[in-house]
Amino acid sequence: MRFVQFLLAFSFLSLGVFAQKPLSGPLRTGDILFQNLDCGDLCDAIEKVTKSYGGRQLSHIGLVEIIDDNIYVLEAIGERVQRTRLSKFSSRSNNEILVGRIKKRYNDIIPKAITFVIQKLNVPYDDVFLYDNNKYYCSELLYDAFKAANSDNDFFSLQPMTFKQPGSETYFPVWVDYYKKRNMDIPEGAPGINPGGISLSRKLDVYVYRK
Repeated sequence: MRFVQFLLAFSFLSLGVFAQKPLSGPLRTGDILFQNLDCGDLCDAIEKVTKSYGGRQLSHIGLVEIIDDNIYVLEAIGERVQRTRLSKFSSRSNNEILVGRIKKRYNDIIPKAITFVIQKLNVPYDDVFLYDNNKYYCSELLYDAFKAANSDNDFFSLQPMTFKQPGSETYFPVWVDYYKKRNMDIPEGAPGINPGGISLSRKLDVYVYRK
């Protein structure tokens, strides 16, 4: 009984720590923003198979760039890789935004990562989520950016993707329909990366962003 009480207390304490860690000071170039977009069944399916910082539901990610005191987010969304004003990025959802700040010892690679993404502006969005097909989805873009900036060594990590319901061999119906419309097999087990996985990186300090 005492052990159970300890686990419950630890769980609540952990949640409290996550909730009470707001970002101190303004955003910086190179900060990574994490969103829960509430985009329907697709986002729900992504979130259900993804572990994320503090147990949150994260379905989108972007990279902060500050130009003459104007704050932008470099992101792959919609039809292409694009530069978006922070105000527009923030307005997409009422859910909490998390900030992943690269730890100081890695600060020297941030400018290279930013340059990489700028060079990819207008590259088409990767709507089939296949790595290395000359298109980008949101977390794939950041994976490649920081890998390139890190002398072509992994900074974040690719993992086998799954489109199956947790604890089951059954695919989410939304993914079955999604890939059927594209005349493709579901790329189960192919290498990929998602916002939740990046949020757990030990190379980041994670904060809550207050709009």
